[in-house]
Amino acid sequence: MSFSDLFDSGFKKRNEDHFAAIVRVAMSDGVITDEERAFLDRLARNLDISEGEYKQILKDYKEHPINPPTSYDQRLERLYDLARMVWADHIEGPKQTAILERLCVGLGFKSSNAKYVTHKALELVHEGVDLDTFSDEIKTMNR
Repeated sequence: MSFSDLFDSGFKKRNEDHFAAIVRVAMSDGVITDEERAFLDRLARNLDISEGEYKQILKDYKEHPINPPTSYDQRLERLYDLARMVWADHIEGPKQTAILERLCVGLGFKSSNAKYVTHKALELVHEGVDLDTFSDEIKTMNR
């Protein structure tokens, strides 16, 4: 096995665990709605999750470890990607905003701040800011 194979497999595993954590959030109420399913379908494509892996993760999502990003910057990067996905697919609405709020909590943001962080994240994505601006704005939104 080459060094690049090790990197690819580690990256793939991280994406699968990240996807499983999001499935876990979607399943927190015991059901995956049509809107959540559509969101998961798009996320699986973006994370390069195959159809077989997708089905397996849906079946045993609790078997995957929850690996929230260890640094605040990594959490912001994942939030940026998720908010862009919601905006790019024109699926923003009350239900999608609620899903994104739950994902904020899953990423490690305080539940008391999730609504405000989600609102600010979507606002920034609407403005078309880059990751650096997004991160700076989220970090300083309470000032």
